Amino acid sequence: MDSKVNVKIYGQEYVISGEKPREQIVKVAAYVDGRMHEIANAAPSCSVSDLAVLSAVNIADESFDSKDEVEELKKLNVQLEKDAQHYVQLWDEAKKNLIQYKEETQGIVQERDTLRKTLMEKEQEIQNIKLASQSAAEKMQESAKAELAESEAKCKELENSFFDLQMENLQLKKELETYRRKME
Repeated sequence: MDSKVNVKIYGQEYVISGEKPREQIVKVAAYVDGRMHEIANAAPSCSVSDLAVLSAVNIADESFDSKDEVEELKKLNVQLEKDAQHYVQLWDEAKKNLIQYKEETQGIVQERDTLRKTLMEKEQEIQNIKLASQSAAEKMQESAKAELAESEAKCKELENSFFDLQMENLQLKKELETYRRKME
């Protein structure tokens, strides 16, 4: 639907029709009028046709500058999207690693619990066999304690790794949130 609008540009009335809304046409005409008045103030001896040409050249220059800026912003946006995808990939990898470490930690905890239960069973056996074989019972107890200590050391190491991953996860969340705020 074409809009027909009466506008005044540098004292001359024009009827402008276009597909844009009335407000947009009035805004453009007011901008052209303003540019012509700026140039007329800077160069009062210019003819109206010279003012119109100079205004057109200045507005075209602004348009090209705006297009260049839009292209730069598009390039920046593409790079930011790539960066965002990279951070999302890092986030997904961190989540995957966290899940893997949780599973490994859970397995080690179960192994530790099993070893503790085994230790208790062995200690009971040791009590039952103690009179018959004091030396064999002591060897079994030392072996079970060594396994438990090794498992606890592994568990402690995995707990430390798990904590480090949680800290990295928080840092990645912060970076992602910072990036999202920049994107808004």
